[in-house]
Amino acid sequence: MKIAVSTYSLGDYLNPEKLGFCKCMEWAKEQGFEGVEVVEGSLNSYGITVEEVKEVCQSLDFPVVAYLVGADFLKNRGDCVEEVIDDLKKAVDKAAYLGAPMLRHDITSCDLGRKYGIGLDDVLPTLADACRRVTEYAEERGVKTMFENHGHFLQEAALCEKLINAVGHKNFGYTLDIGNFLCADQDPSYSVGKMARYAFHVHAKDFHVKPGGFDFPGEGWFCSRGNNFLRGAIIGHGDVNVARSIGALKIHGYDGWISIEFEGIEDNLKGIRIGFQNLKKYIG
Repeated sequence: MKIAVSTYSLGDYLNPEKLGFCKCMEWAKEQGFEGVEVVEGSLNSYGITVEEVKEVCQSLDFPVVAYLVGADFLKNRGDCVEEVIDDLKKAVDKAAYLGAPMLRHDITSCDLGRKYGIGLDDVLPTLADACRRVTEYAEERGVKTMFENHGHFLQEAALCEKLINAVGHKNFGYTLDIGNFLCADQDPSYSVGKMARYAFHVHAKDFHVKPGGFDFPGEGWFCSRGNNFLRGAIIGHGDVNVARSIGALKIHGYDGWISIEFEGIEDNLKGIRIGFQNLKKYIG
């Protein structure tokens, strides 16, 4: 397995007034990272262009391993599917331009199950068709497409598996986020074992966990679906058994990229650095 840094983890260090993209990549390579996962939102926040990303990464011999974008096939109750597909085809083109072999796109930004009483079965044909059309286009460009277990609507392992099998295309798979299963109150190790076979890419993430039913812990914490309290942690400092999850990935033969996603309240560079050292030990 190879470890990449996610631009998402770098926070405002990407700001040109702080370090900026180039110096962040130089720092990551010095730490021992072997590539970068580029999150489109991170670029947009600080006016970083894909041209700059390509130039910097090529000059440093630091590959872009995946390109991550948002998407919502179900916005306006699914009336904008064609528009979203067109936007994702453009994102595929950007990934291909950067030499990234994978594109992760969202499925929906809303928890429709809570808001409107709509479950996955109600929209599965629409989602499967849209994802299939995007991945067919991406396959022609040499890019694999995938979605991630986040956003509540598609967070449980069984529901994610259902969409993957409904799409039924070898070019469409999964960004397996080890920590995100806790947002749906699922045991990460069990869920990783269930979903490892579909993984094109992995996110290493850790959380501190407090049981719900008590006073809200305050800044930095948020609630899981089952009203437990979560806060982003440095890998190895939280309650996610990341080492056990890495073991589950190995059992299922995963040998691809793992990106560190740090979203704790500690300094970003410190959190990434310590987490990287721990993750290397777990991978062995």
